[in-house]
Amino acid sequence: MKTLVVYYSRTGNTQKIAKKIASEIGCDIEEIEDTQNRSGIIGFLRSAYQAIRGKDTKLKPYNKNPQDYDLVIIGTPIWGGRPSVPISTYLKENKGKFKHVAFFCTYGGTGFENTIETMKKITDKEPTATLDIRESEIKNEAYDHKIESFIENIKKED
Repeated sequence: MKTLVVYYSRTGNTQKIAKKIASEIGCDIEEIEDTQNRSGIIGFLRSAYQAIRGKDTKLKPYNKNPQDYDLVIIGTPIWGGRPSVPISTYLKENKGKFKHVAFFCTYGGTGFENTIETMKKITDKEPTATLDIRESEIKNEAYDHKIESFIENIKKED
């Protein structure tokens, strides 16, 4: 199964998990890049506000077409109980191009279920697997077992 991991990461947490998943599976990976500066506390607050309001953003061009893949694994931080604005925008821009999807989220607070539901609604797809990793698990590097289980669930659908 041809697989692509797509992710957006503001602080590096989601990137770390995306790279680990792509490495374990041996698949392509692509970082979604925003044209807005989201660094610092102002960037953090603006990002959460935009996510809650359902705003879109302008993304830098990406190289890989999700239509060329059997499975696209999409990773996002959780902002205000929702997917990040860059990932929401990416999902909307590519709706109809996904054959199968799997979702993973990184977060410090709450909102995993709502984020997954939002991603399902945007893509109109039921994910083959989902994964949530808390910021504390990333800091303590206590997430390998979760990634292994996530990959096993993806392979069951293969």
